[in-house]
Amino acid sequence: MQENYLCTEEVTVIFFCVQISFTSRFWDKISRMENTDEIWMRQAIADAREAALNHEVPIGACIIDKNGALLASASNRTILDNDPTAHAEILALRAAAAMIGNYRLTGSTLYSTIEPCAMCAGALVNARVKRLVYGAADERFGGVDTHFGIGISEVLNHRMEVTSGVLADECRTLMQEFFRERRIGK
Repeated sequence: MQENYLCTEEVTVIFFCVQISFTSRFWDKISRMENTDEIWMRQAIADAREAALNHEVPIGACIIDKNGALLASASNRTILDNDPTAHAEILALRAAAAMIGNYRLTGSTLYSTIEPCAMCAGALVNARVKRLVYGAADERFGGVDTHFGIGISEVLNHRMEVTSGVLADECRTLMQEFFRERRIGK
């Protein structure tokens, strides 16, 4: 009976090949995720531009299911609807929940051009959104990372995965230009 043993060099080479294969797959997945985030953030930006055309604060949001299919997208409509809760994130959540027939949006990802306020972040928690991706932080009203930790705090029964800064400059510029034009127009 002949026993086959691998020498140390062979084991190292085999381990190195497995490690490269794993690392390559890992970075491919990360790269695809970043690309996907930018694609969906562009949808949210298009919705934000629509809001600006309607003289609303230019915030847009879209939500995708766990398979990457668009469930809903929306823009701010607080002025048009005379509704203080008609933020883009809330409207997208309502439409997505209606589409699937369930208020629980487990496995979903919401994209927003600006960090959600406390109201919207609370709605994301109640809807059990798995992941939040936003563009620019909101220094005044941001309810996730900037002020209250809604959706990331251990105090709540549901926490979201949060990715911030996706196309942040473009999202921030939309807001800055909108408010600059409003100040000039007054």
